[in-house]
Amino acid sequence: MTHNKAPKIGIDIENAKQILQVGGLVAIPTETVYGLAANALNEQAVLKIFEAKNRPYFDPLIIHSNSIEKIKAWVLDFPLWAQQLAQAFWPGPLTLLLPKKNTIPDVITSGLPQVAVRIPNHALTLQLLKSIDFPLAAPSANPFGYISPTQPQHVWAQLQHQVAYILDGGVCEVGLESTIVGFDEGLVVYRLGGLAVEDIERVAGPVQVQTNNSSNPKAPGMIKSHYAPKKPLFIADIASFLKTHADKKVGIISFYQSYGGQYASVEKILSPKKNIKEAAHGLFAALRYFDESDVEVIVSEKFPDSFLGRAINDRLQRAAAK
Repeated sequence: MTHNKAPKIGIDIENAKQILQVGGLVAIPTETVYGLAANALNEQAVLKIFEAKNRPYFDPLIIHSNSIEKIKAWVLDFPLWAQQLAQAFWPGPLTLLLPKKNTIPDVITSGLPQVAVRIPNHALTLQLLKSIDFPLAAPSANPFGYISPTQPQHVWAQLQHQVAYILDGGVCEVGLESTIVGFDEGLVVYRLGGLAVEDIERVAGPVQVQTNNSSNPKAPGMIKSHYAPKKPLFIADIASFLKTHADKKVGIISFYQSYGGQYASVEKILSPKKNIKEAAHGLFAALRYFDESDVEVIVSEKFPDSFLGRAINDRLQRAAAK
């Protein structure tokens, strides 16, 4: 269903709640990215998310709530490993895959027996979640496969006719989607994200990382081409790339080094202070900036492959996959 009236942007939680109660869509802020939310127990409302995003039905959704007690009502089991991780990292950029009860519609999980759940760390959204007795299904508030939104204006630019209200929580603090963890003969990270694998291992011991590029994913955000700008994106040695593309206007994404606007290039240095969290925070905004500018191609260097650098590299690889 499209809304002919453009949505309002604001901080009216009561208004957001009323829209969700009658099966409408609301964009919500989280610490990771903005989500496109609907009542997760209302199948017709959830179908509107897929329609608005043009998202394939085989890509499952994450459900959000504000308390472990509420989440326990929607899952069959909340095992010890999940309790340990939840106590350490919730509210926060961690999603857990748990066996679902039948009250969670199959459309949420793409027919799989497990549901992805999390408690987001954003005061405004926690207040909204506290005021309702149903979880919110909320994938990123963008057309499917495109760059995730980290500001209310990004949502407005892409989905303004599809969403009834945008809850304005400012700029997302983390800027990368949540890390998804499940259990399969041991802990498995299915999607790298805003919580570093190293931090998870500190609490729960060794984990396997299985971020396959599946077109029939076990968890959200595992599809090979994803988070992508419309312009071609390459991951390469920037200096060499600029030499071989001297005839093009290039958008450069670098960690901390400046390439001095060589040739006809424009650069976004994500963290001159070499802070990987700051770099993660600015990644999607930089991709979006270049996509909306007059550059012809975008090049990014590979980031250090540890902590949040692994998640940045994962997003860049998916954004570059064609």
